[in-house]
Amino acid sequence: MSAKKSIEPNIADIGNSWLKSYKLDYKLEQEALNDEIDKALNEYYSKSGGKGGNRPDAKLLLQDKNLNKYPILIEYKGYKDKLVKLDSEGKVENKTSKNQPNFKNINSYAVNGAIHYANALLHYTSYTDIIAIGMTGFKNEFGTIEHSIGVYYVSKTNFGVGQKVDDYTDFSFLKKENFDDFIEKIKSLKLSQNELDKIKKQREIEIDASLVKINNDIYQNEKGLSESDRVYLVAASIIATLGIPNKVSALEKSDLKSSQEEGNRDGDIILRKIKAFLNEKSLPQDKKALIIRTLQNTLETNNINKAENGESQLKRVFTKIVDDLGIYYKIGLNTDFTGKLFNEMYSWLGFSQDKLNDVVLTPSYVATLLVKLARVNKDSYVWDFATGSAGLLVAAMNEMLIDAKNSIKSPEELIQKIVHIKANQLLGVEILPNIYMLAILNMILMGDGSSHILNQDSIKDFNGNYGLGKDNEKFPANAFVLNPPYSAEGNGMIFVEKAFSMMTRGYGAIIIQSSAGSGKATYYNKKILKNNTLLASIKMPLDLFVGKSSVQTHIYVFRIGEPHQKDEIVKFIDFSNDGYSRTNRKKASVNLRDTDRAKERYEEVINLVRFGKSKLNIFTEKEYYEGTIDPEDGADWNQSAPIDIKPTLEDFKKTVSEYLSWEVSNILKQQDKDNKDLEK
Repeated sequence: MSAKKSIEPNIADIGNSWLKSYKLDYKLEQEALNDEIDKALNEYYSKSGGKGGNRPDAKLLLQDKNLNKYPILIEYKGYKDKLVKLDSEGKVENKTSKNQPNFKNINSYAVNGAIHYANALLHYTSYTDIIAIGMTGFKNEFGTIEHSIGVYYVSKTNFGVGQKVDDYTDFSFLKKENFDDFIEKIKSLKLSQNELDKIKKQREIEIDASLVKINNDIYQNEKGLSESDRVYLVAASIIATLGIPNKVSALEKSDLKSSQEEGNRDGDIILRKIKAFLNEKSLPQDKKALIIRTLQNTLETNNINKAENGESQLKRVFTKIVDDLGIYYKIGLNTDFTGKLFNEMYSWLGFSQDKLNDVVLTPSYVATLLVKLARVNKDSYVWDFATGSAGLLVAAMNEMLIDAKNSIKSPEELIQKIVHIKANQLLGVEILPNIYMLAILNMILMGDGSSHILNQDSIKDFNGNYGLGKDNEKFPANAFVLNPPYSAEGNGMIFVEKAFSMMTRGYGAIIIQSSAGSGKATYYNKKILKNNTLLASIKMPLDLFVGKSSVQTHIYVFRIGEPHQKDEIVKFIDFSNDGYSRTNRKKASVNLRDTDRAKERYEEVINLVRFGKSKLNIFTEKEYYEGTIDPEDGADWNQSAPIDIKPTLEDFKKTVSEYLSWEVSNILKQQDKDNKDLEK
C-alpha cells in the first residue's frame, strides 16, 4: 500500500488565507521579517542538526496595546497526527533521553518545529516572548480537509520549553481586535513550582554539557589563553551580549569585523559595549572602573586581536560562547550559572595544581540548604566572606525573592522590594580577582545584585561596611553563609569568627571540613561559642564534592549573639545518606541522581534543625541525636548517636532462643546420623 501523501500545500494555503483576510503583514518561508529575527533563524542549528537555515513557513511581528512586540512563528505539516509530540509529562518533546535535540520530532511535528524556531529567537535576539503555532491536517474519506492547530507560548519564564495556550480552530486570535485578549490569556499562564523545578533541573543538565564542550574546545583549539584569560573572555562576551532594552543593543557576532585599525579592533568594540552596559547600571564608579580595568587587560591584548585568515582569535572565542551558552544566560535561569562555569573551567586546570586547590564551589542544592538553615527571608541581610562565584548569594537571593512574592500582595510594593533586595541586602567578599569577576558576572545575570561584591581580603581588609559608594555605612547583616577555603586558619573557622564578631543577631550556616569541629580549630571554636550558640552539627556525604575534593565535611548552624550554655541542646544529624547518588564520569549525561527521596531528606533536615525530633520521618534516632557540648572544649562538635551496649531482657530471650534452636538442630542431626548408622 502506498504511503499517504502530504497535503501541506493545502494546509499552508488555508492558514495563510486566514492571515491575509485579517490584513496581517506576514512573511512566507523565503521572505525577510527583520534583520534580528532573520539572523537568529539563520544562526541557530537547523531542524536536522546542521548549521542554520531555519525557515518557518510563515512569520510575523505583532504589537499589543502596551507596544510590546511578539514574534509569531508558524509551521505547517500535511499529515494526520503530526501536530505535536509530547513526552510522558505532557511537555513538547524536543529533547532525547540523553538530553540531545530530538531532530526526528522537530522535523516531523508542526508544533515541535515551531518551538524549535522560537528557541532560536530566545538564543540570539532580544525577544523574550514568542508565539509558536503548528498546524497540520489530512483529507478524510470524503475528500474533505480536516485540520488541527497547536498554539504555544515560548518564553524565558518557561525556560523555552513552551506552554499550550488554548485550543483554536483558526488564527483569528491574531486579529488586531482579538490580540490584546490573547496576550492577557498568555500572561495568566502559570507553571507550578514543581514544573519549574523539573524544567530548571533539565536546563542545568544542558548547561553542564555545554560548559564542558566549550571549555574543551577553547582549551584544545585556542592556544595562548591562560585560565584567567578564559574567565575574563567569557565574562566580557556575556556582558556585551546582554544588552538593555531601548538603551543598549546587544553585541552581535557580525559586529566584530576583526579589523586591525587602532580603536576598532574586536577587543575595542567589546569593551565599548561593556562600558555602555555598565553606564546604564546603577553601579558605583569605583566598581565600574575595576570591572573595565580587569577585562581591558585581556581584551586589548595584541595576540587575541590579530587577524588570521580574516578572523581574530577573540571573534572565534566570542562566537563559541554566544553559540553554546547564549540561550542559558538569556532565559534568566535562577541558577548559579557562573558557579557551574567555574567548576568546569577549574576542574582539571589551574587551581587543581596549585596552593589554592581548596577553592571548591558549593553545589546549588547544598547552597539552598545552607540558606534555609540560616533562616533567610525577604528581610534578611546576607553576607558571605569567601564568595567564590557568588553561588551562596544567588541561593540567598532566590530564597528572598520567593518569600517576597509569597508575602507581598501589592505589585508596586513587590517591585520596590525586589530592587531593594538586589541592591542593598546582599554582600560578598572575594580576594581572588578572576573569581571575583565570576561573582560580579553571576550577580549581573541574576538581575544585578552585584552592587556590593567586594574584591578584598575579608580577614585583613574588610571592615563590615557596604563599600563602593557607601563606604561609611555598616552592612546590617543578620544571616551568614559560608563555604571557606579549608587552607585558611582553623580550616576556615577564622572567617566565621570574624563575621560573627561583626554581627549582633541572626543565624549562620557554614559547610566546612569536618576536622574543624574535632580539633583543628579549637581556638576559634571556643571564641565563637563565647557569643554564639551552636544549634546543629550535620555530617554530610563523603562524596558531596566528587571530582573536586574528597574531604569529609560538616554543616554547622549557629544562633548569633547568644553565648553557648553548657546545657544547650545541640542537634547532631548523620546526613551521610542524603538520597543522591553521584558519579564523576565525563561523558555521563547526569552525574547526580535522586535515588532515595533526596528532596524530602533535605526538607526533613531543615525541619529537624528548626523543630527537633518531632519531625523525624525518613531518618531514625540512629541518624538523629540530641546532646550537649562543652563550650570550653571546641573539639566535640562532631558527635553521633551513642550505641547502647547494655543487654536488655529481649536480648537475653533472643540469645537463649538462638542457643536452644542450635542445640535442637544438633540433636536432630546426631539422631539422623545414628539412624543411618543403624540402617547400615
